[in-house]
Amino acid sequence: MLNQYIWQRQTYSDLAKKYNKSKKWVQLKLDETKVKSIVKLKPCSLTVVADTTFFSRQSGLTVFREPNIKKNIWWIPVRYEKVDIYRLGRKHLEQNGFTVKAIVLDGKRGVRQAFSDIPTQMCHFHQKQIIKRYLTNNPKLEASKELKEIVSTLANTNEKEFKKQLNNWYEEWKDFLKEKTINPETGKWFYTHKRVRSAYRSLKTNLPYLFTYQKYPKFKIPNTTNSLDGYFNILKSLINVHRGLNSKRRMRIVTEILKGRN
Repeated sequence: MLNQYIWQRQTYSDLAKKYNKSKKWVQLKLDETKVKSIVKLKPCSLTVVADTTFFSRQSGLTVFREPNIKKNIWWIPVRYEKVDIYRLGRKHLEQNGFTVKAIVLDGKRGVRQAFSDIPTQMCHFHQKQIIKRYLTNNPKLEASKELKEIVSTLANTNEKEFKKQLNNWYEEWKDFLKEKTINPETGKWFYTHKRVRSAYRSLKTNLPYLFTYQKYPKFKIPNTTNSLDGYFNILKSLINVHRGLNSKRRMRIVTEILKGRN
């Protein structure tokens, strides 16, 4: 019945009709079904993709996934995305005999601190999304257009070439980036092109983590968190069939999906 409820997207009403029982009976039967959050995997070295998704403002899920073996290996419900959650996940794996040899993250501030001693890859897709947020899809300024073009090469270049292009861009536009505008009412100044500055600063800050996957080929590090992002889409599509669940029931479904569909 649990399989039908989750994977076949059957609702309480669908199952009640099928078994000629009440919706309350179906609910009780599903609640009685044991769901074990255990992934059968022998201790080994892991390349991990880690990320957090949210179902509502204060209801989320942090998941560690091994993209090469296609298994979700650790997860926990969260209210907020904090670095301590990622530390907890790593500690759990290490205490159970696993070694996290490399990590792929989406670039949220502070999370890299939990993995500062191992190779860390910044997701290319999320880096592009950050730049898109600052520059938009169709930037009007020439400096923005050129920077956007450099970012478009991210997946098809290497660190040396990308850094060279970024430095050349900065040399060309550094005076432009320093331009200031004075507020006539307050007399205070601000950078005229602050969004372009922010886009450039993001690339400079994340540059040491954008090409980690090329430096450690034996680790088979993906350059995006797509393995997990796609999984989150599947997860939410299955959960959204059953709206109005309390947190406990929703977590039971989440656990079954995470351990069952790898």
